[in-house]
Amino acid sequence: MKAIILAGGKGERLAPYTTILPKPLMPLGDKPILDLIVRQLKHHGITELTFAVGHLAELVMSYFEDGTRLGVRIVYSREDEPLGTAGPIKLIKDPGERFLVMNGDVLTTLDFAGMIAAHEASGRSCTMPVCRRSLPSDVGVVEFGKDRLLTSYVEKPTYDVWVSMGIYVMERRVVNFIPAGKKFDLPDLMRSLMQAGEQVHCYRFEDYWLDIGRPDDYAKAVADIQQLEPRLFQ
Repeated sequence: MKAIILAGGKGERLAPYTTILPKPLMPLGDKPILDLIVRQLKHHGITELTFAVGHLAELVMSYFEDGTRLGVRIVYSREDEPLGTAGPIKLIKDPGERFLVMNGDVLTTLDFAGMIAAHEASGRSCTMPVCRRSLPSDVGVVEFGKDRLLTSYVEKPTYDVWVSMGIYVMERRVVNFIPAGKKFDLPDLMRSLMQAGEQVHCYRFEDYWLDIGRPDDYAKAVADIQQLEPRLFQ
């Protein structure tokens, strides 16, 4: 199986770090996050990778080159203008009959091989790993009826929700739902699939997952990586 790694975003929420360093090259311990991802994928038997690059692409390409140093094969697909998170997939000439798509800044203990096997068994067009998150609100949430009388007032509640992990397994036909040459995000793609009657399998995951998108997320990843790293390759 091939994998497409989305590594072209500007990482604006991690500024000013990402003004000089692309987010996938942010260090965790002695390795960039994307280096860890490549090693994980290789551990699970995925060795043909396409990096969809854009912002500071030369730095990513200089670090990974053709992947030989890490025992994989890496090619690059460069977008001339931002195409969102799903748009770059359309540029890949041969993604394979079934392929993995993931963000280049995800830190997780996900068993990629097990998730792929679950996708194959499901027979669905796409599988999206999901995990539970508690999202605190910093405001008081109120409810009221048609008569405008207050029915509920909860100060700064916490909502338990399922969230996308930024990882997908897709069948080749999914590419047909991505428009060419325009910005198109993965949530747009999931909605298009559902509207067309294609089934998207939500694969429940209940261990470690972190999207390194904000300074506090990055700080947590830095704090966790020493103890976490051995578990990435189980």
